[in-house]
Amino acid sequence: MFSYFGKQYHGWQIQPNAVTVEAIMENAFSKLLGVKIDLIGAGRTDTGVHAKQMIAHFDAEMISDISDIVYRLNAFLPSDIAVQDIFETNSEVHARFDAISRTYEYWIVQEKNPFLSHHAHYIKYPLDIDKMNKAAQILLENTDFECFSKSNTDVYTFLCNISQAKWSLKNDVLVFTITADRFLRNMVRAIVGTLLEVGLGKMELETVNAIIKSKNRSNAGASVPAKGLYLTQVIYPEKIRKIDG
Repeated sequence: MFSYFGKQYHGWQIQPNAVTVEAIMENAFSKLLGVKIDLIGAGRTDTGVHAKQMIAHFDAEMISDISDIVYRLNAFLPSDIAVQDIFETNSEVHARFDAISRTYEYWIVQEKNPFLSHHAHYIKYPLDIDKMNKAAQILLENTDFECFSKSNTDVYTFLCNISQAKWSLKNDVLVFTITADRFLRNMVRAIVGTLLEVGLGKMELETVNAIIKSKNRSNAGASVPAKGLYLTQVIYPEKIRKIDG
């Protein structure tokens, strides 16, 4: 279990000629454990996106002192990546395929704030939060979200089961929280961009449902910047942890 601030990285997944979180972490693990370590993440975050909680699995011999390895990893890793825990799982556990839900937050500020300039998206115009929440509830009534998927994405299905989608004000930050069993590439940022159109009075509520039914990305709102997006939780069945005895 680990977290990272994504501003300096081209996302989670290893890419040629780009600095990614996965590449940095695999290098640290391999050096400290003395063997080549391949990390498999719970998902991939795009360039500039952050993770308050990310999970990855790897295969290795038994680690005798986990707390020491966690301490040494954090000393070796850059300040914008931190490991919170390492634990043994039952066999055949997969960080991506065994996850049953993921939660993201998107942060918006409505006053210029130098302390959040790299953490949240600034919208200066008034927003109708009540109307945005009504639009968010429409998401729960649908399952096909092709209209919010990155164009030309090679996926086997656009079906996602969204269980939570809401806006709330937290310490002067407007936070959109969304939970689903899976997400498409660019999906959350496209959803937020569309809901903002509603909040700004540029789109009516009934239009949101029509956009979803159209399955056409060009009908939805523009994607908001990556800097406001955070992966905050990945949930697994309790059975994945290996229990001694």
